[in-house]
Amino acid sequence: MRIYQSGSVEVQALQGLDLVVDSGEMVAVVGASGSGKSTLLSILAGIDAPTAGRARVDRWNLLAMSRADRVHYRRHTVGFVRQQTAGNLVPYLTARQMIDLPMTMARTPARTRRARTTELLNALGIAECADRRPAQLSGGQQMRVAIAVALANEPRVLLADEPTGELDTATSAEVFGTLRNVNQQLGVTIVVVTHDPEVSGQVERTVAIRDGRTSSEVLRRTATNADGGTHVIAEEYAVMDRAGRVQVPRDYREALALTRRVRLALEADHVAIRPDLDGHA
Repeated sequence: MRIYQSGSVEVQALQGLDLVVDSGEMVAVVGASGSGKSTLLSILAGIDAPTAGRARVDRWNLLAMSRADRVHYRRHTVGFVRQQTAGNLVPYLTARQMIDLPMTMARTPARTRRARTTELLNALGIAECADRRPAQLSGGQQMRVAIAVALANEPRVLLADEPTGELDTATSAEVFGTLRNVNQQLGVTIVVVTHDPEVSGQVERTVAIRDGRTSSEVLRRTATNADGGTHVIAEEYAVMDRAGRVQVPRDYREALALTRRVRLALEADHVAIRPDLDGHA
């Protein structure tokens, strides 16, 4: 839970959100403006602290970190990529120098820094950009450099806040391809926050949050056809909290005119939810 105080008013940005991301996963968190997704990312990044509840990343309890712990956590456990390029890159440094900078701050030996910088430039397909400054790079190249900077200190988790928000559709697809490669080849756990449900279709697992709570998940898997071809199957799941509450997706509610009260029926292998045909409000 995260509560913000504004004068005499308390605002709950997160309340009862229940999310588990396994090591090595790549997950998209989708939600409208004000749903709590940016607060979630700030907490996971160690920028903000939860008011109550439980929040753990790797070996860290995010509710019980000292100031020194928080610095170590942000420097070594998580990498953070912002939507705005200006927040990721330093205009007067080259790509090579920007990737080197986090390692310099972490007091990594020079030989290790050089090797890691070269590795990331090659892995992200931006070796030709090594000696260029941000103004000399395209939008997609800038974002790939930003991802390389976030990966410099070999974090376990990469957090990306609307990483394709300023990019066109084709470039967005390239950036997501880069993120998938990082996830698969380097084994980095990736959490992407976005308001765009179309972007979320590029990952295997999408988590939707609404009003600060986890509302639904979509899991995608590749199935093989009888002729040997493949196709993607997407299955949507509602998320049940500890109190047994479930948020039914809006398009489902609208399609069946489900309002405040619905009929429940326990069947042999499922629970049926039907409209209240008696018309009671």
